[in-house]
Amino acid sequence: MIRTLFLLFFLLSARPAFVQTVLTPDRLYGELFTAVQTGHIFPDNKTFVDCIPRKDPARILQAYRAARYTPGFHLKTFVAENFHLPEAPGADFAAKETEVTTHIHKLWNVLKRKSDSTVAGSSLLPLPHPYIVPGGRFREIYYWDSYFTLLGLKESGEDETITNMVRNFAFLIDTYGHIPNGNRTYYLSRSQPPFFSLMLDLLAEIRGPRVYTEHLQALQKEYRYWMDGTAPTRHVVKMPDGSTLNRYYDQLDIPRQEMYVADLETARAAKNRGGIYRQLRSAAESGWDFSSRWLADGRSLPTIRTTDLVPVDLNCLLYHLEQTLAKATALKGDSTASRRYGKLAEQRKAAINKYCWSARQGWYTDYNLSTKKHSPELSLAGTAPFFLEVAPAGRIFAAAENIRLRFLLAGGVVTTLKTTGQQWDAPNGWAPLQWMTITGLERYGQPALARTIAGRWIRLNLQVYARTGKLMEKYNVADTSLAAGGGEYPSQDGFGWTNGVLLALWKKYGD
Repeated sequence: MIRTLFLLFFLLSARPAFVQTVLTPDRLYGELFTAVQTGHIFPDNKTFVDCIPRKDPARILQAYRAARYTPGFHLKTFVAENFHLPEAPGADFAAKETEVTTHIHKLWNVLKRKSDSTVAGSSLLPLPHPYIVPGGRFREIYYWDSYFTLLGLKESGEDETITNMVRNFAFLIDTYGHIPNGNRTYYLSRSQPPFFSLMLDLLAEIRGPRVYTEHLQALQKEYRYWMDGTAPTRHVVKMPDGSTLNRYYDQLDIPRQEMYVADLETARAAKNRGGIYRQLRSAAESGWDFSSRWLADGRSLPTIRTTDLVPVDLNCLLYHLEQTLAKATALKGDSTASRRYGKLAEQRKAAINKYCWSARQGWYTDYNLSTKKHSPELSLAGTAPFFLEVAPAGRIFAAAENIRLRFLLAGGVVTTLKTTGQQWDAPNGWAPLQWMTITGLERYGQPALARTIAGRWIRLNLQVYARTGKLMEKYNVADTSLAAGGGEYPSQDGFGWTNGVLLALWKKYGD
């Protein structure tokens, strides 16, 4: 009996927190969810999952079942009668100011949301403090976006907002065991690139080193999530030599609720449908949804194999997390724990340099677990070892030459060297990758190339702003007269991380 009870307790405690605590829209609304998403009554599948029910979800579903086959039933009318639709992206992201920096400073108030209240049946995970959303269709906080947004908030003197954002992320870790992709129920099965420890670095510049000890428990919980310490998340992989690295791995293998029809279509086109939804979801966990770096044939989305790859950027971020844990535990007076985390960081650093550096290509790549080879797809993820100071000093010369000759285009650096129609491929450039590349070059003694990239990116942002009055989610860095494109949804404006990186680069290179 004791053994049985212990086993039951273990199994229950090992289940991911999201399984125990919340119901996602597909589970709340069953066949109504499927009918709405496949019926194309909204142009974007994210609209319905962001709706707020006007009454108890169970009563709505019961009413739908009773009415759906009756003469004159109209699905769109039923949804309008039973749900509050989310506010559509408006024109309030457009400029009323000539000066872009003035526009961004004012835009923070447009992108700011108050602390949330709990609403039954809403997919929003309530946060206790005000926060900044990216803009456009993205009406909630996003994990890795927020670090780059914080860069600009710091330049705007928004210290209280930065503190609140960090507190919200600590709250999410404490409540759900990890920081989800965004504060929505349908994002709880995955996280995003783990930038929480870098957020603490920014906050420490404002409030001092005590922030590390204040958030030590959150750091430890975040680490346990990625290291499969609190649930079998399967993020950890063993390398051929026995060392430990990590990958992206969503906990579910069903279509993403917010991109339901797109995922069904991808699965229909796939030759091997087994696990295809997990592969798509795991790429969403990477933040790079989608890119040739995840595709087995380097071209088509139905060949996606995200979980086969050990991403170089993810492991560099976890190296920083381990370093931060070493620092925080030392400040707490726990020298034993500090040495342990420091040793783990050094072991990870060695493994990254062993498995992700391609001497032949002069670049850091993802490592393919299936082929046991470097990925042939070169991307700006390869700058992460310089951004986070994982790379030996001598490797910057080959990497800088690759950047100069292959990645540097008219408007900044391009995400990958392939044009596939996916948004995280050429010809698109993204603010976070500009920042990581520029900062990595600065840290490794390449200031001239860093300045060149920064100058081209700033000019592109200003040119588009002058034409449109907006700051965009992504940009075409190959032809600066054209808009960026590709991917599952139209390019959005607002835009949190673009605003943040532009302000931070303007501070350094505004001349």
